[in-house]
This record gives sequence, C-alpha cells and structure tokens, in this order.
Amino acid sequence: MTTDRLAVAKTYKLYVGGAFPRSESGRSYPVTGADATLRAHAALASRKDVRDAVSAARAAFSGWSGATAYNRGQVLYRVAEMLQGRRAQFVDEVVAAEGVRPQRAAALVDAAIDRWVWYAGWTDKITSVLGSVNPVAGPMVNWSTPEPTGVVGVLAPQESSLLGLVDVLAPVLATGCTAVVVASQERPLPAVELAEVLATSDLPGGVANVLTGRTAELAPWLAAHGEVQALDLVGAPTEIAADLERAAADGVKRVLPRPAAEPDPARTPDLTRLRAWTELKTVWHPVGR
Repeated sequence: MTTDRLAVAKTYKLYVGGAFPRSESGRSYPVTGADATLRAHAALASRKDVRDAVSAARAAFSGWSGATAYNRGQVLYRVAEMLQGRRAQFVDEVVAAEGVRPQRAAALVDAAIDRWVWYAGWTDKITSVLGSVNPVAGPMVNWSTPEPTGVVGVLAPQESSLLGLVDVLAPVLATGCTAVVVASQERPLPAVELAEVLATSDLPGGVANVLTGRTAELAPWLAAHGEVQALDLVGAPTEIAADLERAAADGVKRVLPRPAAEPDPARTPDLTRLRAWTELKTVWHPVGR
C-alpha cells in the first residue's frame, strides 16, 4: 500500500530537570552527519539554559546523593537495560554521526551499554575501595569515607558521540553527584537520544541534564557558576581550556584538565573519574578509657 503522508520529523530539544524544553532563546543550529547531509536542527542552548540546568542539578543533588548506593546501582543498570532495548537505533545514530561502519558502531554501542553496567556495579563498592581506616597515635580511631562532590559540569568529548559521553557521565552519577553535560557540538544527536533513555530509566529528574549548542559559548558559564563544584574539561576547545581552569579556580572547583588528545573511550575503564568526583571526609572518634 502506498501513502502520500509525510514523515514526522523529530524535534531535538534540551534535557533539563527531567523535561525536554527548547532553548529559552528559541535558537537552533543545523547538525550534519558524517556524510555532510543535514540531519536535524538541534537546540542552541544559552546562558539561561545553563543556569536552569545547574539549578535542576542542585535541586536533585540531595535526593540522589542521599539514596542508597544499591539504589543508584539499580538505576544505572536500568539505563543499560533501556539502552539495550534501543540498540539498533543507537547503532544507526552512531553510524550517521561518526561515519563509522555498522559493525564498528555496533561495537561502540555495546561498549556503552557495558560501561553503564560496569559503573552500576561500582556504586556500592566505592566506599570500601576508596575509604580507609587510618593509623593514629593516641586513644583515637580515624577513618575516611568518600562523599559526592556536588554538581559536576561535563564538557563531553567532541569525537566520540555516545561511548565517550557515557564514559564521562556514568562515573559522575555513580558517585552520587549530579551532572550538567554540554554534548558534542558537531555530533549532539546521540546525546539527545541518550537523554530520552535517561528520562525513561528511573533516573530522577535533574540528576543528569544535557545541553546542546556551542561548547565555547556555554563552557565559561559553567566554569564560573557558583553552584557547580567540579568541572570535566575533556571536550573543551583547546583555545579556552586554560581560561576555563582559571575561572574554575576562582570558585575552588575540582577540575579534570583537558587532555592533549581526546582519550580512547574503548579502553578499559578505571577509577580515575570515580576518585575525581568524590571528596574524603575524615572522622575522629575516641576509644579506650
């Protein structure tokens, strides 16, 4: 049967506070695929959108950090389940965004799913591995436990549109922090699709917020925001990376500097980002007589 109906074009929006608003400015920008064809118009986030996203992340922090580690792990595992259910769609998205062969895209999507599972398994082990009981002189016991830092601003990798994003977002959430993510500027569509997965995977609204737009425009507002406690500069433009570090230093933020080259997200994950987004709280208690 033939039909003359037009296909329904998808509208790509921001993800803020568990909702999908357009940019408050009403702006958008064209997104092309690896073959240079127009794929969509993504929302062009503004300074106001950054403020709204940070406010949402700050409001969600107490509930997310106060949840049990087991509960956080279950939620992150649910993200993996939902991503698995949309695997074929994400393979197509990665092919279009990155220009890789379908087999390579499938491997990247599978690695992204596995990465969520890996970090889900770490949620209830962080304290045991990163915490310690410390030797002290005198009738005291002293122990250190990791606690979530707060709101983390994440400049996502520019090249790896899905796996690279998961690689920097999942550890933020696993530690109990909340996130404001600036997606890859040229390859934002997999990030918006991932936001839809997050919205349907039991993750409370505001825990993860995804903005699309010009990284160089949005990053300074994140770096200078007083309610952002940490900053991941992995996807920062080279020419402004040092300025972002200085702005973050003014607010005494934790910073992961921009690496010389974008890291390979397919490498075996480690504890680097789990350590980065936790702070050690040390408690003293008298013992003995």
